[in-house]
Amino acid sequence: MPSAKVLETKKNLVAELTEKLSSAQAGVLVDYRGLTVEQDTKLRTQLREAGVEYKVIKNTMLRFAAKNAGLDGLESVLENPTSLAICAEDPIAPASVLTKFAKDNEALEIKGGFLEGKVVDLATIEKLGSIPSKETLIAQTVGGLNSIITSFAIVIDQIAKKKAAEEAAE
Repeated sequence: MPSAKVLETKKNLVAELTEKLSSAQAGVLVDYRGLTVEQDTKLRTQLREAGVEYKVIKNTMLRFAAKNAGLDGLESVLENPTSLAICAEDPIAPASVLTKFAKDNEALEIKGGFLEGKVVDLATIEKLGSIPSKETLIAQTVGGLNSIITSFAIVIDQIAKKKAAEEAAE
């Protein structure tokens, strides 16, 4: 039987994990077995740069925390070693980084996840992963607006030149 100190430590870990799961916009669970140290380091760097927290977590602790956070559907994927990638600000970031990384690294297996407090399937995670990042979408929008403004300026300039030519001809 574990000591009272060990049990208290585990309870605190589950409480902290429950809070993180509850406050996260999204999370993705993966099986990382087979990744080399170099691949794992690269993955962790990409996740960190995207503002995603990534940790290896014991399935037992994650099972308790998921239940406490109302994510009951995650139990089915809590087999074998599990890593959790969560993000409080960007609901797309964990899925985006992990799906792209998994395409280039077969050893990484996406197991499941959640989005805004609801458990989602692998297909949903893959769809989320295909959505461009917020920064990319903003850049595309600004680029489109810039194109429209430039075209408008060219048309106005041509109209002004035509009127000037007509006035000079009179």
